[in-house]
Amino acid sequence: MSNKFVEAITPREENFSRWYTDVVLKAQLADYAPIRGCIVVRPPGFAIWEAIQSGLDRRFKETGVENAYFPLLIPESIFTREAEHIEGFAPEVPWVTHAGTEELPERLAIRPSSETIIGTMFARWIQSYRDLPMLVNQWCSVLRWEKATHPFLRTSEFLWQEGHTCHETEEEARERAVQMLHIYREFLEDVLAIPVISGVKSDREKFAGAVDTYTVEAMMQDGRALQAGTSHYLGDGFARVLDIQFLGRKGELEYVHQSSWGVSHRLIGALIMVHGDDRGLVLPPRVAPNQGVIVPIYRDDSRDRVLGEARALREELAEAGFRIHLDEREEYTPGWKFNEWEMRGVPIRIELGPRDLDSDQVMLIRRDTGEKEPVARDALADRTTDLLEEIQSGLYRRALAFRKENTYAASSVEEIIEIMGRKRGFVEAGWCGNDACEVEIKEKTGTTIRCIPFDSTEDPGVCPACGESGEYRVIFARAY
Repeated sequence: MSNKFVEAITPREENFSRWYTDVVLKAQLADYAPIRGCIVVRPPGFAIWEAIQSGLDRRFKETGVENAYFPLLIPESIFTREAEHIEGFAPEVPWVTHAGTEELPERLAIRPSSETIIGTMFARWIQSYRDLPMLVNQWCSVLRWEKATHPFLRTSEFLWQEGHTCHETEEEARERAVQMLHIYREFLEDVLAIPVISGVKSDREKFAGAVDTYTVEAMMQDGRALQAGTSHYLGDGFARVLDIQFLGRKGELEYVHQSSWGVSHRLIGALIMVHGDDRGLVLPPRVAPNQGVIVPIYRDDSRDRVLGEARALREELAEAGFRIHLDEREEYTPGWKFNEWEMRGVPIRIELGPRDLDSDQVMLIRRDTGEKEPVARDALADRTTDLLEEIQSGLYRRALAFRKENTYAASSVEEIIEIMGRKRGFVEAGWCGNDACEVEIKEKTGTTIRCIPFDSTEDPGVCPACGESGEYRVIFARAY
């Protein structure tokens, strides 16, 4: 194998999109598949997805949600029963028409999401109010035939989870939708160290078939917004179309009220674009598959001694509960390994050489700041605990400060155009609630209403398009 150093990554300021792709490919998170718009998620990338999946899955189950699995294929007769839903997905839906050489009697949609097929099963399973609430989630992939693709952010097939619930009342269904959004926010901020703004989508931006769509929006380092997760109150629209009824407490048939909610592997893209730097990936410790990597440094005469101590150190740290990797590869130099593990975003590098052994210490190097710190061997576990927490909280604070520094106020379309032309980020402004004004702002500025924040207490101000008093204070941004 070649002993050359890790190849350079395109600087973010030179070409942010190219930088992002370089990180995805060179950190071996994913590779392009020989299928339009699809990627192969490689083991380092899938390990991050598994950490996301396990963290969210535990939180879901703590609220009473159970996992299930539903078919990939949806008969056209079922899929088309919800007209608004299929209209929203129609351009992106692939269809299966043949099995071998035999033409199928009915086309089968490859799921873009599963509201209709899950709702069809709910109609069988729910008979009485005693069967409610029904709280189901599935981890799967979906397929949407995207015209433009970007690894993890927008691909034809992607990994996600979709939760679907049925309730007796609108109040219960809305509470569930908001509850799940709060779980997303807590996970994004506490585990992924990504600050988000929670709110509700405008009618033009909401999910097809939803009464209301709730969202968490994050700012990337290029100032664009990323919709990190959504939760929907579906009302009883799907229930009426799919005949999901139950015998109510008063002995009358009623339609259920539903919610649905989901996040996808675009969260991996968010991690890259929120925390990464020109050396590559920077992972928050709570989601990093490897929280630390031990790199032994030795010559022939010290090899056995250093490797023996490095292996003992790995076992000690693993027993203490840390996710630690020992890089014993002899075909690469320590310098090459330093560059590779920096690119892969491991939070802490632990260097161990003969001099360290003589001094009964190790050298700790932080990935986020590059700071080096000698630590006594018997204090290593405690210092590692503290340092990982410092890195975790530091990444969040840095991302939050970046968002605040790149959020501006505007009261006219011209101001939004100026901000988007010479700066980057979010624009807070009023909005009168009129669809025509929303369309005008989008056409003239290239921004969309990302959300109407839940916690907005400011005077809405005036609508940038019509100049009338705003009904809402909203976030405008260009988005992925």
